[in-house]
Amino acid sequence: MSNKQTHRKVWLEFLGSMNLAITILVALSIASIIGTVLQQNQPYTNYIIKFGPFWHEIFRALDLYDVYGSVWFLVLLGFLVLTTSVCIYRNAPVMLKDMKHFRLNVQEKSLRVLHNFNQWTLSEPTDQTEQRVDQILSSRGYKLRRKQDGENIVLAAMKGGMNRMGYILTHTGIIVICIGGLIDGNLPLSVKEWTGKLKVETRDIAAKDVPQISRLKPSDSASFRGSVTIPEGSGSNLVFLNVRDGYLIQELPFAVELKDFRIEHYQSGQPKSFESDLIIHDDQLEEPLKKTIAVNHPLVYRGYNIYQASFADGGSVLQIAARPLFNKNQKSLPLEGKVNSVKQLETINGMLSIELNDFKLFNIFPAEKNDPSGKKFKNFGPSFTFKVRDEDGQAREYVNYMSPVMQEGRYFYLSGMRRSNADQFKYLHIPADSEGSMERFFKFHAMLNDTQRVRQTAEQSVDIALKASKLPDASMRDEIIASMVRLVGLFNQGGYIAIDKDIRDKVPADRQVKVAEAYLKILQNMLQGLYLNLLNSEGVDISKGISPEDNRFFEDAVNGLAGLGAYGTPFYLQLTSFEHRQASGLQITRSPGKNIVYFGCLILIIGIFMMFYIAHQRLWIILKPADNGTEVLLGGAGNRNQRDFAQQFEKLVNLFNRHLP
Repeated sequence: MSNKQTHRKVWLEFLGSMNLAITILVALSIASIIGTVLQQNQPYTNYIIKFGPFWHEIFRALDLYDVYGSVWFLVLLGFLVLTTSVCIYRNAPVMLKDMKHFRLNVQEKSLRVLHNFNQWTLSEPTDQTEQRVDQILSSRGYKLRRKQDGENIVLAAMKGGMNRMGYILTHTGIIVICIGGLIDGNLPLSVKEWTGKLKVETRDIAAKDVPQISRLKPSDSASFRGSVTIPEGSGSNLVFLNVRDGYLIQELPFAVELKDFRIEHYQSGQPKSFESDLIIHDDQLEEPLKKTIAVNHPLVYRGYNIYQASFADGGSVLQIAARPLFNKNQKSLPLEGKVNSVKQLETINGMLSIELNDFKLFNIFPAEKNDPSGKKFKNFGPSFTFKVRDEDGQAREYVNYMSPVMQEGRYFYLSGMRRSNADQFKYLHIPADSEGSMERFFKFHAMLNDTQRVRQTAEQSVDIALKASKLPDASMRDEIIASMVRLVGLFNQGGYIAIDKDIRDKVPADRQVKVAEAYLKILQNMLQGLYLNLLNSEGVDISKGISPEDNRFFEDAVNGLAGLGAYGTPFYLQLTSFEHRQASGLQITRSPGKNIVYFGCLILIIGIFMMFYIAHQRLWIILKPADNGTEVLLGGAGNRNQRDFAQQFEKLVNLFNRHLP
């Protein structure tokens, strides 16, 4: 044998080995588990938040965020196709031959050593015995072949030969499934990206501005899974494909229009079901195709599957009042904007950009344990999410609720703020007054911004204190008043944190505790004085003191005012009204390999059934002429479940005993 033939044999044995096939199958199984457990093709920021920067980089390097489209997964599929094909190439001819080979060269000696063996001596001639044996075995489903061996007659019977075909079909099914997986794995797109003909877009830009190198024509991609959000009354002829840290735009050969979107809610406000009325516009149609889709009820058109995946805001129009927080001369500014638009606002901190990101009509959260309604969940009502970005590009994200929410028996307007997506929202609680509004809070806050009013309140407080102490010398009066005004100003700008910092910077360490106690007492008196003036201006009778409700409001308002310094923006955006517009989130897929995979699964199931439920059984009968009769030797063997075959052989022996004289 030549070296070339030797090498070929070695390679065929290696590629067709069971160990290699099992190793690849185990690796693919582990990869499939990872791809199922780990949500695929999400924005990288989601993974960084979930796993942290260290593990994110490791998972990214291993392509675990797109397992089924990764190079190593497709290579494993290719190797499995190769090794399985080699197995078929090496073994299928032998098995097909074995299905038709009856092995008539059996010897009497070999037959007698079989575990399943029996013999009879009959008084009838050999030819009559042969006919009886043929009838018995044919009735049991056996196919027979005959051979004359001298004076003896050798009969070979076989059934269940399709068991060997099960092996071939099983391996063929695996190959077909892998081919379907390779097609849906979109290997051609990966090749285009490697060769520089395709580039993943990472910038947050409008779809119309995405360059051609990041776009895919309908003929460029055999398989894809993308998503698009379409507002009511709008349409789209493209979808976005998430690829690692960016995206590609997949163009469609038709346009999808959203005519109407409907959503039903439970009594708690949670979504119950939602559906979309779609209109397909295609040059191949005589008239547009109208179809309603819902969750688990997609529209299949020209090999494209359109699923109802989610819902979002479709550009609701928001009416907003921008309330200034630190400028007493600036009045509340009315703003109108659509979700996903940007508004410019001139403030004391310069020009700020307000990015309106989202609007939610319902916000469902777990209810408090002692909630009087007794419900497990509570609807906090409408809210909108926005970012405030300064001239340097730094941004903070906010979520403001339109209606007051009851917490601990009192109503508050909630406003959450965070510096990045990795942070949790920290909430500002603005107490609602007896009318359910935030007017009293902002009037109180306006008093703190009015230096003249604050000074008048300080003067009244100092004069009362001096009169009560009967001190004729008032030389320290102006200095005390200035300190009180300054203290209120510190609280107004930075809350208790600003006062604490001022004490630490200016007061010796051994006196800081006493000074802090004195400052807090003075601040409390000043705030109470301003609050009493506010109640008096509202016509509230305070001659006999303030009510418990008004006192509780004061405490909540002071806590709210203390948090404004860290709020991070010079205004508060209050949602006054809105025009709700919804959008449907569609997932559009095309997977021509899916039907190939289904066909491969069918072949695999049939093959497994044939392998495990069809037993290949062989019988050999030797008919030997004897004195005035015939000697019959019967032996058999099966390739599966020897115990079951032994029982079948025993039944066959009993049948011979009854029908042979």
